[in-house]
Amino acid sequence: MKIQQLDVKGFRSLKDIHWEPEALNVVIGPNGSGKSNLLRLLEMIAASARGELKDFVQESGGSDVLLWDGVAEQPIDYTILFFDSYPTSADNNQKPDKWAYEVSLAAVPPFSELCFMHETLSHFDVNIKCASVIQRVLDVAETMDKKGEVIEMELNSKNYSESILSLYTYPISENFEVSNLRNKFSDWAIYHDFHVDREADIRKAAITRMEERINPDGQNLIPVLHTLYANNRDFKQEVNTAMKAAFGDDFDELIFPPAADQRIQLRVRWKSLKREQSAADLSDGMLRFLLLLTILAAPSPPPLIAIDEPETGLHPAMLPIIAEYAVDASQRTQVILTTHSPQFLDAFGDTRPATTVMKWSDGETILKKLKGDRLEEWLKDYTLGALFRSGELEEMG
Repeated sequence: MKIQQLDVKGFRSLKDIHWEPEALNVVIGPNGSGKSNLLRLLEMIAASARGELKDFVQESGGSDVLLWDGVAEQPIDYTILFFDSYPTSADNNQKPDKWAYEVSLAAVPPFSELCFMHETLSHFDVNIKCASVIQRVLDVAETMDKKGEVIEMELNSKNYSESILSLYTYPISENFEVSNLRNKFSDWAIYHDFHVDREADIRKAAITRMEERINPDGQNLIPVLHTLYANNRDFKQEVNTAMKAAFGDDFDELIFPPAADQRIQLRVRWKSLKREQSAADLSDGMLRFLLLLTILAAPSPPPLIAIDEPETGLHPAMLPIIAEYAVDASQRTQVILTTHSPQFLDAFGDTRPATTVMKWSDGETILKKLKGDRLEEWLKDYTLGALFRSGELEEMG
């Protein structure tokens, strides 16, 4: 899945934005400009595809917190134009199907929930003909099965706060295309913050289980890292190479000795030391580095990866390594990184990620993707980081 265009109205500080992301995206702007709100929106879309919109709203503090300026009369509208597959070098001549997903959400008194006023999933074939696969207005909904026949859906009050995508059950689930799209939305991986303090679960022995995806809070690093490191030779080599680049040739390997009650530990083996270093003793920066590596180097990445300020807690020497793995990941999935670090922008070197500037103006976020001749002229003599430090990037936005 690749988002081609995202239009949003009425979500937090995103009063009215239009965005055309690419494979690798860096979103910049000062604190409070709305970068995190963009990721929150993506998180809400994924939650609604999983049938967890009600939980998302409650955990956010109520629907009034999610509405622009708390205006209950104004709905949250978003439209996503996307391709159902991710283009790779092997299928550059293949034209994936294009889809549009349109949603309008309204606050429900006493403003603890959002309900679906409108929801449409439309399919564009190779001839750019459009067909609505899902059509919903309040409690009236219909969808197409795999034969193209229309099926009416009966909704009750419990379903008003959940998307039709999340309600896709038999016999409607026989439309495998829509079920597949629901799963892709559900699998978006949005990372806001990683807690690596001394009491965090990430430092403790973990139950031995097969896991291949880092959770949003990052606390399942050990089972995921163990699964991939022990079972995928290429992933193990990628991690070892990155660790040596970051910490020197003294790094040997990661090991996962057993602990009590079917648990495993994470330890780092150094060539110069007889005793391995446990996760409890690792620096915050090393744990964050391992988390980012595991997310970006995963052999089967989620359909979208979004990370808020990946530079947090990392030594500047690690930033080019993370940038390199982000570039590589963008060949297999869509990557969105927010930052206000000039050093991180410089870390991409000759690779030029699509750069979007966010600014706060008159109570709302203003978003602009940088492009055009003026930017190209500047980049002949300056790096993105140098332009960011000078303030020129924000002026262009």
